Amino acid sequence: MKTITLPKTPSFRLDGKRALVTGAGRGIGLACAAALAEAGAHVTLAARSTTEIKAAAAAIVAAHGQAEAVTLDVTDLAAVHAMATTRPAFDIFVNNAGTNRPKSFTEVTEDDYDTVMNLNVRAAFFAAQAIAQRMIEEGRHGSIINMSSQMGHVGGMKRTIYCASKFAIEGLTKAMALDLAPHKIRVNAIAPTFIETPMTAPYLSDAAFMTGVVAKIKLGRLGKVEDLMGAAIYLASDASALVTGTSLLVDGGWTVD
Repeated sequence: MKTITLPKTPSFRLDGKRALVTGAGRGIGLACAAALAEAGAHVTLAARSTTEIKAAAAAIVAAHGQAEAVTLDVTDLAAVHAMATTRPAFDIFVNNAGTNRPKSFTEVTEDDYDTVMNLNVRAAFFAAQAIAQRMIEEGRHGSIINMSSQMGHVGGMKRTIYCASKFAIEGLTKAMALDLAPHKIRVNAIAPTFIETPMTAPYLSDAAFMTGVVAKIKLGRLGKVEDLMGAAIYLASDASALVTGTSLLVDGGWTVD
């Protein structure tokens, strides 16, 4: 009988890797940080709230993970650059910090627009640039994961600025992937549906809104932060070694039709 050599599944482990997650004090960012730490990475959690981010890092350490907290406002580009250049290079960057101001198109103010676009697009762009520059300097073959949204693939009522910002992230992801591929740095996006987080809680508390949202999610339920943890590990690990420039929809089927 002929001997068959079976292929071996690439590792989902991240032992020895250094990861940075922005907006990591709560919600999706905290879940991604916890997932990466559980997979073996040393995780730097960054957010504006010192108390919150320290508590998040402490919880990961208490669960036998490796984590540290950094107080960082990603809209302060000088602070982002200083953080990227004074710490050891990262292998993994989850570009997660973001915000939303749901309003009808005719009611959006300049302040609304500037607040959402400055954080979701401008800060995300230059944070990724700073991390990528350091990866290149240190010869790191890394993975950058931009946090997009299903609203980067479809429109939504009272979501004009948010949609604009997330469509921008989708385009940015593809173009970054082209520029960084020669350096063996992969760039992908995760595009979630409505996830139960502190940011979504105010409008999901509206029963009519909640009913309409769940009706569009083909699997019949809201997303939980746990639904994104596997996606983060996959895109950060060697299991996705040939994946770049793509967007992984975790939307329960919202965008199917």
